[in-house]
Parts: sequence; C-alpha cells; structure tokens
Amino acid sequence: MAARKPRPRAPTAPTARPRKRAAPRPPVKAPRRPSRADPATSDLAPLDPPPSAGSDLVIVGLGASAGGLEALEAFLGHVPHDLGLAYVVVQHLDPEHASVLVELLQRSCPLPVVEVSDGMTVRPGTVHVIPPNREMEVFDGALLLTVPSAPRGQRMAIDGFFRSLADERGPSAVGVVLSGTGSDGALGLRAIHDAGGLCLVQEAASARFDGMPAAARAAVPTSQVGRADLLPALLASALRTHVRRLRPATSATAVARAGAAGLGRVLAALRVATGRDFSLYKRSSVVRRVERRMAAMAIESIEAYARFLREHPAEVKLLFQDLLINVTAFFRDPEAFEALRAGVLAALVREKGAGDTIRVWVAGCASGEEAYGIAILLRELMDQERPDVRVQVFGTDLDEDAIATARAGVYPAAAEQVSPERLRRFFVREDAGWRIRKEIRDQVVFAVQDLIKDPPFTRVDLISCRNVFIYLEPALQERLLTLFHYALRPGGVLFLSPAEGVGGRTDLFAPIDRKWRLFRAQRSAASAREVLASGLSWVRSHGAREPGLPPASDHAELTRRLLVQHHAPAAVLVDRAGTMLYIHGDTGPWLRPAPGQPSLSLAEMAREGLKHELRAALQRAASTGKLVLRQGLATAKGREARLVDLTVRPVTQGKGGPLLFLVTFQAAPPRPSSPSSPATRGRGRGGARAEDARRIKELTRSLASTTESLQATIEEQQTAHEELQSTNEELQSTNEEVQSSNEELETAKEELQSVNEELTTVNAELQGKVEQLTGMQDDMKNLLDAISVGTVFLDERLQVKRFTREAVRVYRLAPGDLGRPLADIKSNLVDHDLVAEARSVLETLVPLEREVRCADGAWYLARVLPYRTVDNVIRGVVLTFTDISKRVEAEAAARAGRELAGRIVETVHEPLLVLDGQLRVV
Repeated sequence: MAARKPRPRAPTAPTARPRKRAAPRPPVKAPRRPSRADPATSDLAPLDPPPSAGSDLVIVGLGASAGGLEALEAFLGHVPHDLGLAYVVVQHLDPEHASVLVELLQRSCPLPVVEVSDGMTVRPGTVHVIPPNREMEVFDGALLLTVPSAPRGQRMAIDGFFRSLADERGPSAVGVVLSGTGSDGALGLRAIHDAGGLCLVQEAASARFDGMPAAARAAVPTSQVGRADLLPALLASALRTHVRRLRPATSATAVARAGAAGLGRVLAALRVATGRDFSLYKRSSVVRRVERRMAAMAIESIEAYARFLREHPAEVKLLFQDLLINVTAFFRDPEAFEALRAGVLAALVREKGAGDTIRVWVAGCASGEEAYGIAILLRELMDQERPDVRVQVFGTDLDEDAIATARAGVYPAAAEQVSPERLRRFFVREDAGWRIRKEIRDQVVFAVQDLIKDPPFTRVDLISCRNVFIYLEPALQERLLTLFHYALRPGGVLFLSPAEGVGGRTDLFAPIDRKWRLFRAQRSAASAREVLASGLSWVRSHGAREPGLPPASDHAELTRRLLVQHHAPAAVLVDRAGTMLYIHGDTGPWLRPAPGQPSLSLAEMAREGLKHELRAALQRAASTGKLVLRQGLATAKGREARLVDLTVRPVTQGKGGPLLFLVTFQAAPPRPSSPSSPATRGRGRGGARAEDARRIKELTRSLASTTESLQATIEEQQTAHEELQSTNEELQSTNEEVQSSNEELETAKEELQSVNEELTTVNAELQGKVEQLTGMQDDMKNLLDAISVGTVFLDERLQVKRFTREAVRVYRLAPGDLGRPLADIKSNLVDHDLVAEARSVLETLVPLEREVRCADGAWYLARVLPYRTVDNVIRGVVLTFTDISKRVEAEAAARAGRELAGRIVETVHEPLLVLDGQLRVV
C-alpha cells in the first residue's frame, strides 16, 4: 500500500523566493467550466467547436533547452493547423541577447508564431514563444511574465510554467518535454499528470541532449514517448479519447457500460501480474486512472482494455504506475509540521532518556520527502535539547521506483521547498539536485511495503500516514486504523492530513490537534485482538536446524569429514584486522557474542582471559610471519574455569593474495591439584614449595609475555598516533582548501552550465540564420545568372569581391582572382579604361554609363554604380555589362540603308519626291 499524495494546488512553502512582477496579476481567477469539445471522426479533425481562451482551451506547453530548436521545428512542422489547440514554447534563452526564435520557428510552422507580451491572452491555433530573461505563468487565460529572481543555472522556467498550466487548465493541459540538459520540466510534467492532463516526452535516442527527456520519463513513467516529428500525431490520437472523457455526461461512460464486472476484470489482471489488490481503493479514483490509460491507448471499451492488459504486460506496469500517486514535498502544509514539531516531537525528545531511540513510521512515504522532513525536525530539536537521543525513521511505500528515489536521497526541487538555512544545514548540492546529508540519511530506512497484507512496524512513537486514506474505501480505512493502533506504543501519535480523520474509532485515538489531525493512541486491548483476527500476522524467523553431514561421494570422503568434525580442534579464520571469515567446530567455550552492536571481531568475542593474548598473538604472527603458540591460557565459561592452548598460524592464498590467520583452540589438560586439596594434603612442605615454584614460573612467563605484548602495542600506538596527528593536520589544511575550491567550482559550474545551454540555443538560432542566408545567396546567384548581365563587385580599394560568369567576356577573371585589384586583370575592352572611371564614381558617387566594345567585336552597355549597403554606407563599386551587340548592329544597318538610299536619290535625274503615310515629305 503506497502513499497517494494529491497534487498541491499552489506552492505553500514559506521559503519561496520573491518574484519580481513585470505587470500586476489579475485579482480573481475565473471558475473552470467543463469542456464542450466533441471529437470528430478523423484524428486530424478540429476539436469541434474550437474552444476559446475563456473556456477549457487545451493548452500545449512545450519545454526545451539545449538542442531544442531542432526538436521544436520538427514538432511544430508536423502540427495540424486545424486542431484548435494553443501552443506555448518555454525554452532556456540567453538573457542578454535578443532572440530570433520566433523567426526561425515561423519558417517550419504552419501556425502563426508570436512572442509573448505580459498579459497576452492565449489564442487557439497560435504558437506563443517566451521572451528572453523572463519566466512565465498562465492565469485566467492570460500569459503573465515575471523577472527571474534565481541566479542563472538555478532557474526552472519550464517547471514553473507547467505547474501553473496544471493549476489553470487541469485535465485540459498538455505537457511536452523535448531535448535539453538537466531536469527542468520533470516536476512540472508530474504536476500536469496528477491534474489529469496528457504528458508527452521526446524519445531520448532521438534527442540531441537526453537529460530533460530522461528526467521527465522517470518522473512520469506513463507519458507517451516518440520522436519529435511523431509526437503531434500521438497528441492528436490521444486527444480524441481524452477530450471525450472530459465531458461531464460521459466521464465514466466506459466503466458504466461495462459495470462492476468490466472494472473487476481489469483489477484482476492487475492483481495477477503485480500481486497488488486495488479493489478497496475508491472506485472513482480507480476509474479515472483506468480511463486515462484507455485514452492513451485509444481504447474505448473496458472489455477490450482488459484483454489488452492480459496480452501486454508492459501496459500492466504503466497502469500500476498510474494508480500510484507519488506526489509529495518537503514540509507540505508548513503549519501542520509546525504543530507536529511543537506539540508532539518536542515533548517526545524531552521525555526520552540518554541512549533511548525515537521510532517513527512514515506509511506511504512516496519518494521520501516527508520521512526526511520529520528526521530533520527531530535533528533540530535534538541539537537544542537532547543530542544523546537516537532516531530511527521507517519510510514505506508500495511503489518500488519511489522507494528507489527515496533511497538515493536526491531532490531537484529541494531549493523551492526548504528554507535556505535548512538547505545549507541538511543538503549538499550536486549535478542532479540537492542530496540529503549523511547524518540525516543514516537515520532513515526505506522499504517496499503493502499496508493491506504486509506486517507493520511495532512499538513506534509516531506514525505519519498523510493523504493515503483519501484514496481508500471506509472499510479499509478502519482496518488500517486498527493496524496503526497496534503498531503504536501506548501514548504514541498518529499524524494524518487535513482531509482525513479517524472516523468512528474514537475508542482507539484521542485528538491532540483536530485542525492538523494529530491523534494520540489510547490504551486498548481491542486493537491487538482485531489485528490477529484480521490475519495481519507474519511468519517469524525460526531457529536454524542442526546441519547434518552432507552425503559423501565415497567412504574416504565420509571418513575425512567425520575426522574433521569430531577430532579437529575448533578454529577461526580471520584477516589482518581480526575480522572472522569462517568458523569451524564448537568455539562456544572460547568465544561468545559481545554485548551491544553485533561484531565479527575475534578479540571482541573472546571470553575473559583471552582478549589480550589473542591480540598479542595476532600482532606477533603478522609482524614475524611465523606460527605463534600460547599454552595453558585460562578462561572462564560461567563458573567453570578452562585451560586452552591457542595457536595462530599465518596463511597465504597464493602469490599476491591477502594474508590470513588460522586461530585454533584446543582444550589443555587441567593443572595439578593445589596443595590444599585432599589429594595433596599429605605431601608436606616439599610439595607446597614445588607447587609454588611452578605457579611462580607460570606467572613470570605470563607477565613477560604480557609485558612484551604491551610494549609492542605501546610503540605501535605511539608511532601510529604521531603519523595520524601529522596526517590529520595536513588533511585539515587540505580540506579547507578543497572546500573553498569546491564551492568556487560549484558556483562556476552552475554558471557555465547555464551559459552553455544559452549558447547552444543561440548557436542553433545562428545556424538557422546561416542556412537562411545561404538560401538567399543561392537565390541571388541564380537571379544574376538568369538575367545574363555581367556583374563585377569591387570593394573600396577596387579589389574584386565577386563576379558573374557573363563578366568573364569583358574581364579575364578566374575564381582565384577574388581579392585582386581590377587594374591587375587584363580586359577585352578597346580604348576604354573603366578602372579610372570606377575610381571617379567612388569619389563623386555619381553613376556613369558607357557603351564599350570588346576586341571580339561585341558591344556592351557598361554602368558604374556605387555599392550601397542597407544602411546607405558606400562599400565599393558595382560594374554591370549588358550585351547590346544586336542593337548596335541594327543601328549600323539602318545607317547604311539610309546612306544607300541617299546615294540612289542623288543619282536619279528626274524630279523625285518621297512622302510618308501622312503625305509628309521624307
């Protein structure tokens, strides 16, 4: 049973940074009206009638970062123009430069593309683009711009817009995450998902940068995935069923037609595949989640969806993920956590004694923020009052992925939910977000648990189970209340959400704070009986059976095993540190478990009389590499004194292997009876002196061995202490330098990462401009070639910049002549110096026109014009050559004809008069 966290409607954390408003926010939010969209038969047909901005207009939020221009062009280039949707593009742009994103997107998008101005109304069939250095929200059908207050590298513009979109449009919101680095957009997409909207993610393999798509996919596993150019088709297909589901009259049509049997088949398929039973979840919640998956798969019949589940195991996992609502935050409902801190945790810390443990169970912890939050509150109280109290927090949830996130302890949105003081005290900044510090992480244990059938934790001081009951039927709520009462110690506290309560179980829980749902467990034996009667017991661990002899392959093997088992001495294999690796035989007379935290240290487990000898023997064997024997060591097991011969034998595991030690324990024969015993009472003074001498010899040998061992230990400790002290001083100095350098590098890294994303975006825009200019250059070349006019472009120094192929007939130009002065290039002109005339035009700015002739007899009309830029700046001269050879030939022929006619007239002796058509004398 997992925690089911409802989507927060607005940020409630008191630590949110102030935001600079570019314009005042509208004072009142218009009430949301149900969609009147009616799907058409075609996937690409418009949502009839197209919604206006004031109704439940479907708004598609597009989030992208590095490499996003290519993905945006691919997406918008395949968007059907008649769907009637509104598109809003949020991209990480360079805040210090004007963006050309609108112009670049307009080239490939069939819809109008506009840059957002503050207060602009969202229009259907339009693409709205965020301007640089702005954050954006949607409110009451208008796009509101704000000046970012967070430094570069920490801005989450896409998350902010997606959250506002989820809050504004709810089920009519669509979130699309495209190429980009980092995790911006993941939390916002989760908010859209929890609001009932559609979520689409670019396929990571097709994205230039897969950071954002991967983070979004992890946040919303049920989102639809595809290439950027295929996502519009997926959106259009899913939107048909999705919009039909939003209509109030048909909100549960599929399930209503099938009845309880249809839904039961779906839940049965889910139970068979996952082992989890959702039949006691609230029916309305389960229906909404099932129909959302049906919409995503474009399946209209619940019977067909039940068959689809049986045939597609992957869909079972997606439905299971959709039913688990893992939405939580640090210190959500801050006033509730303050009431918990002041009214419960403070008293709990004060009443605990030194060394006592505070046990907390967070049932339904989702991704772990609540469990860590309670651990942080306890840590703060312990620092103030009782630092010697220990804390153990258990966080459990049904969702394995959520538990994995909780165990990792990395939260990208921690800076928005936690105060700056707590952020510095309990978190460490990393690439993926903010990581919980080790002192808090070590206090929290996470586990996958189903509250319905798995055993509870017991004797806990506090159970926090917030926003779980709101998704359960009353019968299951009452059963869990009984379970929690059984788990709490007498006087323990139950912490619920403001929307939950204990119902009629006032016999089990008494209110502490009714507003914030804090209840104290009352003494009652009923809950224990009810828990046992309900079958919520679990299998306890059984003692290990005495191992028997494994079957032997032959009699020789059986004999060897019997000899080893019954005649070989008890032995322990240890490493250099004295950690036990393997135990053979009965070591009970010589070793026993040490009290306190379990340990595998051989010296710690040795009985009285053996600890010092064991340490000394291990040290000597390690330093000399030879066998060490200690005989007649006395130890005690209860009141019975025993003697043991101790052997430490160095063992090597081949060349380069670690050095191990085999420690054997063999019972020694008992010492002779003392003089006062009946056996020696008659021996007289001679026997007493011999016994005393023997005893003195043993004590002297033992004292010498102990002195030797102690002296070696003291010398080793002194040397190690000096080395450690020197190393510690160096490490402290190095640590301070590294810490300072690390902070500087962290800051520089964040800034560089942000600048890199912005530069990538600018580079993509410039690349688009270059492609556009290349196209214009190709157009100009084809234009000049098509009009067959020779053209030569000269700079201010009359050097050749560019020329057309027709100009080669006038000047002997080659591609290698670019940059050479025109005067150095031989021309085909006869008796004309255009270089001097070009210099004159450059000085006077007066255009010049001449008819010139080439050596091959061709005539050209040469024009010399100043080269003017768009800003009316003179940057050189343009020479154009228009072929007029035919016109010159025609004029010459006409002149020759007139001359011939004149000569003919002159040779005629009769009077002659030539008239034109109007009888005028020619």
